[in-house]
Amino acid sequence: MMSSEDIVIIGAGQAGGELAATLRSLGYDGGLTLVGDEASYPYARPPLSKAYLLGKCSAEELLIRAPAMYDQQNINVRMNTAARSIDRKATTVTLSNGEVLSYSKLVIATGGRPRQLPVRELSGAANVFCVRTRADIDRMRPYFAPGARLAIIGGGFIGLEVASVARQLGLDVTLLESQQRLLARATCPHVSEFFRRIHHEEGVDVRLQTSVQSYVVGQSGNVETLVSDGGEHIRADIVLVGIGLVPNSELAEAAGLEVENGIVVDECLRTSDPAIYAIGDVARFPEAGNGALRRIESVPNATEQARTVAETLLGRPRPYISLPWFWSDQYDVKLQIVGLSDEHDQAVPRGDLTTGRKFAIYYLRNGVVSAADIVGSPQDFAVARKLVAAAAVMDPVILADTRITPRDLSRMVAAVA
Repeated sequence: MMSSEDIVIIGAGQAGGELAATLRSLGYDGGLTLVGDEASYPYARPPLSKAYLLGKCSAEELLIRAPAMYDQQNINVRMNTAARSIDRKATTVTLSNGEVLSYSKLVIATGGRPRQLPVRELSGAANVFCVRTRADIDRMRPYFAPGARLAIIGGGFIGLEVASVARQLGLDVTLLESQQRLLARATCPHVSEFFRRIHHEEGVDVRLQTSVQSYVVGQSGNVETLVSDGGEHIRADIVLVGIGLVPNSELAEAAGLEVENGIVVDECLRTSDPAIYAIGDVARFPEAGNGALRRIESVPNATEQARTVAETLLGRPRPYISLPWFWSDQYDVKLQIVGLSDEHDQAVPRGDLTTGRKFAIYYLRNGVVSAADIVGSPQDFAVARKLVAAAAVMDPVILADTRITPRDLSRMVAAVA
């Protein structure tokens, strides 16, 4: 089968779905096909490990846009269909159903998949789960009964969010993290210790600097016990593996595109082939200012990159420049992060980190506010976004002084700007 299209988008997640809808909203009326390997229209993934797992959000409520929109906007959606290969010379994409799509422009938005532990017994067990798709949660939900023993491998956002839901549902939770602290790749020791404390207060058995050495599989084929590198035996009815994401870049690599921990793109998100773009979790793009390549896994990043590429495809190219931000909900706590803190030289705490559940950490680099972690305060987050966006030079003493209100800080930003 052969059909002719103008723009083909591979990947029907947040980035791909946003791109298709944005192209139509900006007036594009050519052929447009969205290819996705799941049996669903594009849906939001952040609620999967939170409201959806908790049962407070339905599958329909996850959908980013109503299914009728795709028909109304003449967006051809191929669900349950994967892209198998790209022929750059012929400008075609071959799908898993045998169909061949012709393209003038191709956008790869294939996202990523959960990193797996290299243990055959673990990956084949029915009671071992990862969190990436709605189907993952649908399979996991029946195991989440009060009193069930959940062992979580990995102290990142996914592991901590699932631990929060599990405790609210009455499960016994043990969390194993191989690093010295939780969220080691995402935030500073102050925030790591805060989340260790609140999970301990909520009844999670957090074990740091603990790796899984082996597993005991029962006659049912399920994992029954995890054996730590210290020789501890941890009984488990359910095992969750949350150790990061691997970008789905194999399709691009097989097509001869430049790949290095994701698909390498330029400032306009073009790959090494000018007819092909990459967006979302799979794209590794140059940072504004220093040109260092970075891959960011977040909804705002996927959404903004989709809008950037839509403009470029319509003849209005512009570099991708966006302020990174993220969030995580755990128990009654919302963590909001703006900017990237990995190169800071000073972390300035603001508020009570030891007993309360509301504070901020401002990160400075050469006196400039480069990032912030905000817990439990939308007002502080709004101010932090202004500070980071303005690359404001701030006195650490002022930032730390809680007698100075967020409104006062906002006025200072406005005065500097």
